[in-house]
Amino acid sequence: MVSTDRLLAFAAMSFLLIVIPGPSVLFVIGRALSQGRRAALTTVVGNTLGAYVLVVAVALGVGAVVERSVLVFTALKLVGAAYLVYLGVKAVRQRRSLQAAFAGDGVAHGTLRTLWEGFAVGVANPKTIVFFAAVLPQFVDRGQGHVTLQMLLLGLVFNVIAVASDSVWGLVAATTRTWFTTSPRRLGMVGGVGGLTMIGLGVAVAATGRTD
Repeated sequence: MVSTDRLLAFAAMSFLLIVIPGPSVLFVIGRALSQGRRAALTTVVGNTLGAYVLVVAVALGVGAVVERSVLVFTALKLVGAAYLVYLGVKAVRQRRSLQAAFAGDGVAHGTLRTLWEGFAVGVANPKTIVFFAAVLPQFVDRGQGHVTLQMLLLGLVFNVIAVASDSVWGLVAATTRTWFTTSPRRLGMVGGVGGLTMIGLGVAVAATGRTD
């Protein structure tokens, strides 16, 4: 199975990606501010289920193709790295627009609808798709076999971290609405730091990987 070193390295890279405010995080924040803690946590659950569907898809399909082809792997890695850098640059340039996520729509929805909408955001999150397709396979130890199980385990680690991080974002947003919304500069700092971190992650993805 996955070695401890690979597992810890993957967890660290996952954490860096997850804590940066992306589509899922902003959606959770919006729900927290407009509908409260319960809606935020329900959205987190939906996001996580959607993200794990992507993990399963990669482990059973895309991941196998990537494992067999160095060319496909390299192409996905470079595309993924470029997209992460693009998202980082975009986050820096549009950091002030984070304030829009705190406006909320003020309309309460049922639990199932909230769960479904969270799932839809999670399964369609381009940042997560790129990460699972281009980064996750790098941490699989092919020599140990059970490649599919390794990917599912790594995906589980990612989602456990995501649940914890997204829940914190939602709970903090629900309890600090006034503090954030009265200071656009604070929101801008969140977006700026997150964007720079994502650029660094993209560069790291491009510079590392398999050598066979």
